[in-house]
Amino acid sequence: MEKSDSSRRETMEKNSKKTMNIEKSITTETHENPKINYRGWKAMPFIIGNETFEKLGAIGTLSNLLIYLTTVFNMKSITAATIINIFNGTTNFGTFIGAFLCDTYFGRYKTLGFATVASFLGLLVIQLTAAISSLHPKHCGNDEIRCQAPSVGQMAFLMCGFGLLIIGAGGVRPCNLAFGADQFNPGTEAGKRGINSFFNWYFFTFTFAQMVSLTLIIYVQSNISWALGLGIPAALMLISCALFFMGSKIYVKVKATGSPMTSVVQVLVVSFKKRHLKPLEQPWESLFHYIPSSSINSKLPYSDQFRFLDKAAIRTQEDGINPDGSPTNPWKLCSIQQVEEVKCLLRVIPIWVAAIFYHIANVQQHTYVVFQALQMDRSLGKSSFKIPAASYSVFLMLSMTIWIPIYDRIVVPFLRRITGKQGGITLLQRMGVGMFLAAVTMLVSAAVEERRRTIALTEHTLGIVPRRGTISSMSGLWLIPQLTIAGLSEAFGAIGQVEFYYKQFPENMRSIGGSLFFCGMAGSSYLSSLLITIIHQATKGAPTGNWLPEDLNKGRLDYFYYLIAALEFVNFGYFLMCSRWYKYKGGRDSNSIHVNGEMKEPEKSSV
Repeated sequence: MEKSDSSRRETMEKNSKKTMNIEKSITTETHENPKINYRGWKAMPFIIGNETFEKLGAIGTLSNLLIYLTTVFNMKSITAATIINIFNGTTNFGTFIGAFLCDTYFGRYKTLGFATVASFLGLLVIQLTAAISSLHPKHCGNDEIRCQAPSVGQMAFLMCGFGLLIIGAGGVRPCNLAFGADQFNPGTEAGKRGINSFFNWYFFTFTFAQMVSLTLIIYVQSNISWALGLGIPAALMLISCALFFMGSKIYVKVKATGSPMTSVVQVLVVSFKKRHLKPLEQPWESLFHYIPSSSINSKLPYSDQFRFLDKAAIRTQEDGINPDGSPTNPWKLCSIQQVEEVKCLLRVIPIWVAAIFYHIANVQQHTYVVFQALQMDRSLGKSSFKIPAASYSVFLMLSMTIWIPIYDRIVVPFLRRITGKQGGITLLQRMGVGMFLAAVTMLVSAAVEERRRTIALTEHTLGIVPRRGTISSMSGLWLIPQLTIAGLSEAFGAIGQVEFYYKQFPENMRSIGGSLFFCGMAGSSYLSSLLITIIHQATKGAPTGNWLPEDLNKGRLDYFYYLIAALEFVNFGYFLMCSRWYKYKGGRDSNSIHVNGEMKEPEKSSV
């Protein structure tokens, strides 16, 4: 009896120890790999609210800067347009630096927090240039001869504001979309649908904010007070900061995993070192396989593009392997996973080049459309109210705002039933529609400008004075068709690009992928500035006269628009060729597949 009691006690002690060990093991695993609590749409009020107020603030200032620089800082229109294009280009290129720092060191949450505060300070500095008379030159009025240019100190203070805005945009723009998508679980169907809808609804709120900025805020700036009109965006930006930090406790905060570019450079260096090795006949079976346990990237199947990079994953007798399966020297041997991640980046580059030329058309709808509107009848009906020239871009935003929910709720489900694709059509098809519409936008723009100029010159020849002292009797509402088509173009092209970069980049480089969209816009701004400069110089002594003078009635802006339309059609053809060659990252549209979790030879079909 005593023996049986003692044996029971021993058994109970053993079971207790086992239970404690199991609990300890579970606790350790949970601590090392904590379960992520995805809040999905619950986190969106803070993220989209932050983005909405940020755009209300930033766009409320930036969209009217062209008028601000010409009327308050007494700049020539060509000078102001060049500064705006360079500022926009630098702002967008700055997103790459911000994305690199985010993915490498700080993570998206910290980067967004810092950048939002920097944006607020930048808007505050620009507001001070309007509020304090010593920070801007005296108003010229009608005396253009004695018009005073801004001093070095005034320009330096203004550039400080621009610099802070560049820092802020460098962190906000590449991270906010990826940060919002991080809140959804990509491993569930609901999470995948949430991510797809998030991109559409993000741009919906984005365009709504632009509409408010381009109407109410610009009206205050143009008709009441620049100091008040620039103070409102700064106050809205402060609200944006508060909203972002209010949601801190429920965010999914993906930590930075070190420089993702190191792995890219390793593949390029090792493939160059091993360039003399012969390629393998069946590389998908023979190349070196290794994925670190800490990697957040999804496993990629083998693809047969850029096969010269495969040599980086060929193991030789000199390449040692650690007990955990990793190479002893990553600068002598890379895994096929690393190689495939680099291939993802290289495949995107030709598409990105097409996106740069695509955005040139949309750049004109935010610059020269303003100058067109200034030389048209901007009044509404018989009233004395005039639409501010910079506010005409609201029709572009209105077009996007109306179309996006229709596309997300009606068109996509309809196309999904026909094609069986989750997004209705592929991302490249969506981008292609946007690029074609961009070319159509420029054709319509050229036709409208040709008509506007003809009416203005006819009235001048006949001595007809347009009503209410406007430069031309042609209504500014004729700009609506081109702006509507431009809005549809961005709804397809711009949103498609953002989603494309997010999904086609490796997971640890999604902020960098997000920056690629803005770097493309930066390239477009610089190319647009270069085109303007070349056309301005080349046509100065032409028989038809300068195409882009201060007075558009003396120029041929329509010729400039036709030139861009031709570029857009050529670019569209180039994009179609790139799309046929492109292979999606491990998806159903890719030519490479997984079978039972193993890498198999890719099929020989085109995308």
